[in-house]
Amino acid sequence: MRTALVPFATLPLAACAGRQSALDPQGLQSNQILNTFFVFLSVAAVVWIAVTIVLAVGMLRRKRAADQPLALHQPFERTAGRVVFVLGLATLVIVLGLSIVSYAGQRTVFAKDEHALTLKIIGHQWWWEVRYEDDSPDKSFVTANEIRIPTGQPVKVELESADVIHSFWVPSLTGKMDLITGQKNELQFTAKNAGVYRGQCAEFCGLQHAHMAFAVLALSPDEYGRWRDHENRSANSPTDPLGKQGERLFRARGCALCHTVRGTLAGGQLGPDLTHVGSRTTIAAGTLPRTPATLGAWIADPQHIKPGNFMPKMPLQSDELIAILNYLEQLK
Repeated sequence: MRTALVPFATLPLAACAGRQSALDPQGLQSNQILNTFFVFLSVAAVVWIAVTIVLAVGMLRRKRAADQPLALHQPFERTAGRVVFVLGLATLVIVLGLSIVSYAGQRTVFAKDEHALTLKIIGHQWWWEVRYEDDSPDKSFVTANEIRIPTGQPVKVELESADVIHSFWVPSLTGKMDLITGQKNELQFTAKNAGVYRGQCAEFCGLQHAHMAFAVLALSPDEYGRWRDHENRSANSPTDPLGKQGERLFRARGCALCHTVRGTLAGGQLGPDLTHVGSRTTIAAGTLPRTPATLGAWIADPQHIKPGNFMPKMPLQSDELIAILNYLEQLK
């Protein structure tokens, strides 16, 4: 019996750690949110226990005599009045105290830093557009579904939606913030430790809401600088015959109508930017790990993998699929 109960006893702890857990904070904001949560939880637990004890004592008290159901005991009534007054005052103090704790926590969660790295994230059904903007246009670029940031530096995220309401949430780094059509919301967070943290759309946004994830890769400042310099470059042109054939087919079969590959004639704006898709860790907004097999399956039949998404199934021959896959794998 004990052996059988062990898995059930440990099940509540399964979400206490990992790359998508609010109970495993890796950012300044998420750590403050967790501390505030535990303060509220502790106070609520004490109040609940106290109320339960008083209720139990009241239920166990001997009932008054049946022939004096409305009899009043003056000393008891006076004592009860004082208790009710004290408890009402205690409730006021607790509510005010929790309000102060909440306000102090929000000063950290919603703090703004003028020197923060600014990103613009646009939610689409069902993927994330990530714009790294700079005062100099030649240093600005666009990527999708993966966010790379430096550790120790505040990051300001400007959130917009291209269609319906989405919600940006990286539990290990910060709280939730909605993306609303026609409105710009902002969120700021700072990653303390390097690592990969999973984010998720936290607002139901349609058929593939559950498959609208993204990854936040927190890198050391030096590593982030090298990545950004590389990401800012245009795509490398293929030099092998199969890669060149794949680039031609990418344009001829209509892929370039929806996707951008910087440095080429492909300039579509409907789908994710694919300039460096070969260096990403996932495809289809976190639905699958990016490998040649999964990328090929996605190109061949995206509706089978993610039904309802807006990428159509293209009639490709096997040799054409292989050529396009070879081309995309070289975009690193």
